Amino acid sequence: MAKAVGRKTIMTPETIEKLEEAFLLGCSDREACLMADIAPATLYKYQEKNPEFTERKEQLKQSPFIKARQAVISSFRRDPNLALKYLERKKKDEFSLRTETDVTSGGEKVNIALVKFEDGNDRNKTS
Repeated sequence: MAKAVGRKTIMTPETIEKLEEAFLLGCSDREACLMADIAPATLYKYQEKNPEFTERKEQLKQSPFIKARQAVISSFRRDPNLALKYLERKKKDEFSLRTETDVTSGGEKVNIALVKFEDGNDRNKTS
């Protein structure tokens, strides 16, 4: 019987599990490698041989954003002001308190922001 040649793989199921846990937390590649006690080069070589892992990694890295979005949206009933803030950012055309426009004056492009204040007055800010 022939003896196996070469080094034993460091990318064990336990190492991959540690990497996945780190990616679920939104860790960078470097941070995940630190948690899994491997070199980034080891991760990149593994990804070259296992492209499906790269796709899974990118999906796992989105987890914190999805959880944060769920938390924000689930708190709308308790905090209507948070709901309004969300709309101001996500549906700017309809809900934003700030309107920006670029105008040209004397051949120079100027950005003008119009901010709506709760007192109903508009104030210009030129940058």
